[in-house]
Amino acid sequence: MVDHIKIRKADGTWVVRAGGAVLAESRNALELTEGEQAPVIYFPREDIAMAFLDPSEQIGHCPHMGDAHYFSIQTESQTLSNAAWSYQSPIEGMEPLKDHVAFRANSPDVAVERV
Repeated sequence: MVDHIKIRKADGTWVVRAGGAVLAESRNALELTEGEQAPVIYFPREDIAMAFLDPSEQIGHCPHMGDAHYFSIQTESQTLSNAAWSYQSPIEGMEPLKDHVAFRANSPDVAVERV
């Protein structure tokens, strides 16, 4: 495991909102911190309305976590391209991320917040 990446259970209940809809709500989210970057919240797939997410063709590679597979979010009024990602086969030490999805929270169209 990489020393500058930490994964822990996120305290409280977390939600994802996009296009006026709640896409996810979880008390079992994970918080990933990587160095000085802002924490990223990963939601278990079973707590996400996956019908709103369409797999995209984009794949990114992180040498510390593995290949990230992206999803676009379908709202009533728009498609938010590559607004979520998942490490389907994370590398050794990052296994807790398997079956979890993170959302691009720095977008004006997606909100990830603790309630």
